Amino acid sequence: MSPRREKLTSPQTRIALARGNRPAQHLLPLPGPVDTEAARRLFRTQRRIAVRTVTLLSLLLFGMSGAFAAFPVLGKIRLWDVPTSWLLLTVAIYPLLFALALWHVRSAERVEDRASSGLVKDRTPPGSRRAGGRER
Repeated sequence: MSPRREKLTSPQTRIALARGNRPAQHLLPLPGPVDTEAARRLFRTQRRIAVRTVTLLSLLLFGMSGAFAAFPVLGKIRLWDVPTSWLLLTVAIYPLLFALALWHVRSAERVEDRASSGLVKDRTPPGSRRAGGRER
């Protein structure tokens, strides 16, 4: 007779099974009413930023390829016995891509911060403002 098989589960699985269909307590509360026009403006602005980033990325990548086609001498010049075109494609491109990605993320975050600060300003109660219209 073979030994009895034992079922192994992780502690997280046991907790999830014990909880059943009850909602998790750690979930964030539902947000209040949404300003759909502000959300659309934010989406349009972020889409514009994305198009700008993709355009710059295309110019960077196709521009390097075009430069190698326009200036074949870049393939003949050698540094450390490696063609310059290879060095540009394997070494120089990555800091440029990183800088472009960083610029894109910061631009998108800046737009989100402006939008969220605008929503916070709109939701402040009228009695919480100082004289002169300045907020606390």
